[in-house]
Amino acid sequence: MPGIKDVIIGLDTSSSPLVAVVERGGKKYASRRKGVKQERLLFPVLKQLLTKAGADLTHTAKVAIIRGPGRFTGIRISLTFASMLKYLSGAKVYGITVFEAVRLQVAASKRFLTWKAQNPAGSLAVVWHAFREEYFLQIFNAQSEAPQWLSREELLARLAARKEPLFVAGADKEHTPLETLLEGRYTLADFKDCIVRPETLVAVAQNDAYQKDALEPLYLKPARFELLGK
Repeated sequence: MPGIKDVIIGLDTSSSPLVAVVERGGKKYASRRKGVKQERLLFPVLKQLLTKAGADLTHTAKVAIIRGPGRFTGIRISLTFASMLKYLSGAKVYGITVFEAVRLQVAASKRFLTWKAQNPAGSLAVVWHAFREEYFLQIFNAQSEAPQWLSREELLARLAARKEPLFVAGADKEHTPLETLLEGRYTLADFKDCIVRPETLVAVAQNDAYQKDALEPLYLKPARFELLGK
């Protein structure tokens, strides 16, 4: 019905591929599109998904976004889009980091649950390729540790220095598995659990805890002008 706000939109524009999902009436319509020009892809992809759902942007009740880390411009696209819908139509905004999204997916997997039962003191490390030979890292245990931006050498040294067993999830360059980078040193998550899923974004929009700081970006790596200023 026109005017009824019953649509959930989920977006990950933090890196390629762009992930978009529209949920309405329990049905999900999703797209995954490669390319770094998300500003060109976003609205055509959303229009296609909304049309399949028999809706348009005015029906949006909730927006869930990945708020980083990743490409500076890519993160800004989701933040700006969500801010616009919040301001214009009163849509509720929910935000989650890449680390948190991967953690949610991996923590529910049979492989991790089996490993955790055998290693109760172990930690989950989420590794995400950033740029060239640089990586993002966050380690989750009893208390989540602060996320970090590291060189490849720093990342490997940081992981090797941990005293507890590690279960590692995430993605390497071009969204590929971590096997080559880590050379079999750790128990790795199934790669299918390491790529942000449309259904995870929809689930985020159904958890009010993710409304806090939803529009606060997590960049980790400073923008070029900030580095030049230093």
